[in-house]
Formats: sequence, structure tokens, C-alpha cells
Amino acid sequence: MPNIQPLTLEKHGSKRWLRNSSYAFAAKDVVAPLVLAEIPTAAAALPIGFMLHQGACVPVAVLGLVPGQNLFVDSTGRWLGQYIPAFYRAYPFYLVPGNDGSQVLCIDESSGLVTDGPQGEPFFTPEQKPVKVIADVLAFLGRISASRKITENVCGLLQKHHLIQPWSLKLQTGRSERAVEGLLRIDDAALNALPAEPFLELRNAGALPLVYGQLLAMQNLSMLPQLARAHAEAGPAATPRPMGDTLDFSGLTP
Repeated sequence: MPNIQPLTLEKHGSKRWLRNSSYAFAAKDVVAPLVLAEIPTAAAALPIGFMLHQGACVPVAVLGLVPGQNLFVDSTGRWLGQYIPAFYRAYPFYLVPGNDGSQVLCIDESSGLVTDGPQGEPFFTPEQKPVKVIADVLAFLGRISASRKITENVCGLLQKHHLIQPWSLKLQTGRSERAVEGLLRIDDAALNALPAEPFLELRNAGALPLVYGQLLAMQNLSMLPQLARAHAEAGPAATPRPMGDTLDFSGLTP
């Protein structure tokens, strides 16, 4: 289980951290949340739908066909796709709302990436300030948070104008057909029938990249059965492959 703790000088001033080199932590995720700023890039590489969370729709990358298996992560922890959701790229760091409404930079203490040294990098400078890479992490997560708020507003408008509908899916996996439930999609017929005024409201709110990106990304569903076959053929004993540094703050501009 994750153990998300605030990153503080008192607790982490003498500790060090290792950069993540594996996406094994995401190996059981069937969906990953997306924010508006990354939709144009994600739509070219991942299936995208919506899910309901506390009554609100949330855009998600669809990563698997069965609970507990992320088809985009192989048995060595390597990411198999061309785009990695921003939600994963700053691991093991997270930005968590504080009790006073502020955003608190936290780290997953159970990640195995926090050490007492001597391996790894410091969190703080000798002057007790965050090192540059930690400041970069915080800025990156701040951009994700800002885009998430815009995304919530946009999704609210999509629901307001009744542009979200259930997405009934049946995917062929080998000799069997698998039903995929719980996903939502843009109702393209309702979109095409939308009067000018609400359409302009969506455009002015920046919703159109999400609308058309989700419709475009539906064609990427064919990746999932292909990846499922690749997992089955690879088996459980794949040889680990060398990986570079995967702490990646690129590709997200609000």
C-alpha cells in the first residue's frame, strides 16, 4: 500500500532519493486520470474515455481489459506505449491538498526510492532549500493541478449539455469476446445537434480538444487486444531490460 507523506526538511533533510526506473508501481492500474493539457498528445497514443467519480465525469486513459492488469506495463516494469500519462511521470512524488487549502508536496515512503544514503540524491541543499529537481517536480505537479481544475470545469460543461453517454464495448481477445463496462464517451450525435450558443460556450472554455481528442482516441482501443496477446506470448519470465531515467516533466503545458 502507498504511504504518502509530506516532504519536510525535518523528516527528509538527511535522507536521499533514487530516481524511478520502473513503472511496476502502475502495473495493476486499468485506467489512469488525464488532464486537459495532455489530451492532444495522449489521444494519438492511448484509448481515452470518461468515468464517473462522485457524480462528475473524469477523462481517463484506458490501460487494460481486466481488473489488476495494466497492458502498457510489461513484466520488467517497462512502459510499452508511446505516451506516459502525466499522473505517473513524477513518481514517487505527489501533490496533495493540505488542511488549509494549500498544496503539499509529498512522497511515497513505500516506493523503495527513499534512502538513508549514501546512494541517491539529496532533497535539500546545504542551505536547507529544495534542490532544483525537487523544485522542478513541484512546478510540474502544480501544472497538472492547475490543468485538472480546468478539466473539471470542462467536464461539467459536457455533462451540462448532455454530451456524455455510456460507452458499450465488446473487444475480441483471442477466441473470446470481452465486454468492457463503466466507461463513458462523447455523444457525437448530440454534439452535432448542439445549438450555436452552447457550442461557443464549450469552445470558449477550451473543451474542444477534449471533445475531439476523446473521439479520435477511440480508435486506439485496438491496441488493447494486441497488447494482451503480447503479454500472453511473453510469459511471466521476461528478461529485465536496461532503463533510463523515467522522471519526465516534459509534454505538459497548461
